[in-house]
Amino acid sequence: MENEDLTPVLESDQRAGIGVIGCADIAVRRALPAIAASPFRLAAVASRSRHKAEQVAAAAGCAAVEGYERLLELPGVDAVYVPLPNSEHALWARRALEAGKHVLIEKPAVPSEETAQKLVALAEERGLAVMENFAFLRHPQHERARALLADGAIGELRSYSGSFGIPPTDPRGIKYQAELGGGALWEVGCYPVRAAQEYLGPSARVVGAGLTFDAGLGVDVSGAALLCDDGGVTAHCSFGLSHGYRSTYDLWGSEGRLVLEWAFTPSHSARPVLRLEQKDRQTRILAPAADQFLGVFTAFHDAVRDPAARAVHHHELVRQAGLMARIRAHALGGETR
Repeated sequence: MENEDLTPVLESDQRAGIGVIGCADIAVRRALPAIAASPFRLAAVASRSRHKAEQVAAAAGCAAVEGYERLLELPGVDAVYVPLPNSEHALWARRALEAGKHVLIEKPAVPSEETAQKLVALAEERGLAVMENFAFLRHPQHERARALLADGAIGELRSYSGSFGIPPTDPRGIKYQAELGGGALWEVGCYPVRAAQEYLGPSARVVGAGLTFDAGLGVDVSGAALLCDDGGVTAHCSFGLSHGYRSTYDLWGSEGRLVLEWAFTPSHSARPVLRLEQKDRQTRILAPAADQFLGVFTAFHDAVRDPAARAVHHHELVRQAGLMARIRAHALGGETR
């Protein structure tokens, strides 16, 4: 396979080509179908296993590549999506940028603000985009929530409360492996934390955090964080890997409350409900169905094509990495500011 010439396949279509580094479940189930519907051309899928690469590529209708480095060598690949275990994100994002590829990193992108800053600096030096995949932000229900808030539907925002929890699964899974960057904070806590930043100001800081560890698994299985900005808006983020499923956030204002009942992981055919509470009246707003993964690949394509669209993604990557690192440090008794 190393000697296979894929150039004719990759150059037959002049759209921006994207390659996928790894065959994770999230890539197969959600990303590959979304890429097929996006402005990108799905060029290749890489795996360390030839058989796995060929199996996934055959179903997706693209080239199969054995080895991640080989994919980065392909001239027809302009960008890559990295859905590897969390511990591998920084390494392969850096290698992809060094190879001249734009990069979309599956969440959580990297574990520290310093690492995020280095990736952004490298991307900007090479004239490339690097972006973290929080696909939920591309669902129109969040745009609707921001519009209602801006229109004064709940008055002035006082607080945000977000929760994301999932039931326990096979303890041998990646999310329970500390050496692979597993644990509740990284796996599910990143969602309500990222959503909170849509509503708190840039001065958002950690004022409290706690994590509960499972001694047998060696990772945190639940936790919470309290954030606050200089305007006095607070955010309570709770999360866990040993819970009944919950995927929600609410905005509490001076004159009402807005609840997103299925905030983070709606299926592409679902129509999530926003519940608006105003004094003695409650209004249920049905959001349109949308493939949020298609939304994120469309946004990433825009950043690939338009250098002016990259700065916001670079800023968000660094901000999220820094806040997550401070939450963990605070919970473990370290840095609190």
